[in-house]
Amino acid sequence: MKTDHDFAVSLEWTGDRGSGTSGYKAYGRDHVLRAEGKHEISGSSDRVFHGDVDRWNPEEMLIAALSQCHLLSYLHVAASNGVVVVGYTDAATGVMTTTADGGGHFTSVTLRPTVTIAGGDADLALALHHEASTKCFIASSVNFPVGHEPTILLQA
Repeated sequence: MKTDHDFAVSLEWTGDRGSGTSGYKAYGRDHVLRAEGKHEISGSSDRVFHGDVDRWNPEEMLIAALSQCHLLSYLHVAASNGVVVVGYTDAATGVMTTTADGGGHFTSVTLRPTVTIAGGDADLALALHHEASTKCFIASSVNFPVGHEPTILLQA
């Protein structure tokens, strides 16, 4: 059964420094993302592309979306399989390659979740990362590999 879900985000560019895009270095990359009923996200481009390092860039948000999606999928499959998760952190990284024409693309993202379980089967907890990966909507939507290097800890 297919069920569609709709999402809406608005974006406002706030980087006009008075002369618009009159030159590559003349404009700011600052922007604000909004969704109804949620806090705004201050965005920019990466520093190498003349962005503001204090704001989220699209590349970080893509990695964050993959990490967040895997977390939520993992919690679902853990609960469904009787694995009690009491802690979860991730140290995700991504590799993006730029091309000669000024474009580029991600070549990989690696998630490194550290999951603490309240006892039980650590091998099952580890194996559930594969199932979580197949259920993650974001990972299923990208055209590059999303690797996983999970660690399972037993609660002391």
